[in-house]
Amino acid sequence: MEVLAIFASSFVLAFSGAMMPGPLLTVTITESARRGFIAGPLLILGHALLELLLVVALLLGLASVLTNPQVGSTIAIVGGIFLLYMGWGMARDAHQGKIKLELPKVEGSTSEPESKKVGLHPVAAGIFVSLSNPYWSLWWATLGLGYITLSLKEGTAGLVSFFTGHILADFIWYSLIAGAVVAGRKFLSQRIYQRVLVLCGLFLICLGGLFVYRGFSDIT
Repeated sequence: MEVLAIFASSFVLAFSGAMMPGPLLTVTITESARRGFIAGPLLILGHALLELLLVVALLLGLASVLTNPQVGSTIAIVGGIFLLYMGWGMARDAHQGKIKLELPKVEGSTSEPESKKVGLHPVAAGIFVSLSNPYWSLWWATLGLGYITLSLKEGTAGLVSFFTGHILADFIWYSLIAGAVVAGRKFLSQRIYQRVLVLCGLFLICLGGLFVYRGFSDIT
């Protein structure tokens, strides 16, 4: 995979994952309603710092292992299968209207009752909310690790491209959510959201097939 391809595919992969409803999305919506647009980028800053530490930790402890062709191939195949499953589920559920994006309309004051406040600075909340999500750990144990393995074939440039594309997707999506909350969801409809999810699901299926193909190709 070339550096530019790593960046582009990492961006779309991360964007697809970020669009799925989860605890970080919920906190982004509530904190944006209370604090304004800045809550979205600040939450993702905490999320990004946590993921950067994770990537560094993986490299320090697993770099020599990940560069082993057999280990890398196995990780790629497992990650690809998970990606195929996730992509199919995403495209199917979005097409059937099972996934919805619930955004509140903010009118007048953006304050909330004290009982609904997170109580943490958005950067800290981004860290702890990410850690509390089991899907986040599963993603990095399968897809994230597989992508790191493939990116390392292009050296440091490949790894930087992967992480930059991954974090940029998070920043763009959650900033869009924060903006939609503040603006009263004027530019993000359910139909657009679900259609984009279908396209992302199809992309994940193609990318999963590529992972599996590359994994078996490296073995043979």
